[in-house]
Amino acid sequence: MPDISKIITGKKFMWDGVVYESKKEAEDTMQKYKKDKFEVELIEEEGKHFLYTRRAVTDIVVEGETPP
Repeated sequence: MPDISKIITGKKFMWDGVVYESKKEAEDTMQKYKKDKFEVELIEEEGKHFLYTRRAVTDIVVEGETPP
């Protein structure tokens, strides 16, 4: 099993939990992630393909009342 997370170019990426048997299948899924504004890295180990994704926080929602 691959690592659940990896640091790639100084950024933390999380494994999407799927073992892709073919590079084509992984690349197709990779494009879907990119459409949803994820950064994606494809890693190949022992003939298996793994996708690691990350997405920067763009909106911060704060709940509760503003302190006095």
